[in-house]
Amino acid sequence: MASRVNPTRMELLRSKKRSTLAKKGHKLLKDKRDGLMQEFMKIVREARQLRDQVDAKLAEAMQHFVLAQSTMLPEAVALVRRLKPYGIELSVAEKNVMGVRIPEFDITLTETDEKYSNWETSVELDAAMKLFRDLLPLLLKLASIEKAAELLAQEIERTRRRVNALEYVLIPQLKDTIKYIRMKLDEQERSAIITSMALKEKLD
Repeated sequence: MASRVNPTRMELLRSKKRSTLAKKGHKLLKDKRDGLMQEFMKIVREARQLRDQVDAKLAEAMQHFVLAQSTMLPEAVALVRRLKPYGIELSVAEKNVMGVRIPEFDITLTETDEKYSNWETSVELDAAMKLFRDLLPLLLKLASIEKAAELLAQEIERTRRRVNALEYVLIPQLKDTIKYIRMKLDEQERSAIITSMALKEKLD
């Protein structure tokens, strides 16, 4: 690349300016990458803790639900499965994490008129339904966190590629170009001095 550059002082100044900007950009991108990595690790830890909590609650809810099914009439189980005791309203917002838009879900549960009779069901079903209701916001939060981790991972990879492109391609190329131009300018200066001295000798 350096050999195709016109070795002039103007080109030398231009290459120096580009090199300075590339180094500044490289530092900013490295700082961004490191910040994203810290945020990513924080979110991954949060997701792991929440996943354990969700798994534990889900297992408990399923245990109560299976026990409820075993003590209820099949008709009552079928009726409960068709009921929709809660209406669900979902809203989505966004927050900005170092240039990455992260979705945040919020849910509102409202009771409906569809209820089951206590005499047709069991306390196990009540416990299961309460756990399932409590699980829904946690599941949405987990979905939001895991989506955030996915988006941050994508941005980290993009930033890493840009950092590497600057560090291993552009900055070395500009360094070689500057070195090449300086060498050529030095050669031209030496050649001009030699020519000047030769002309002076002839004139003397």
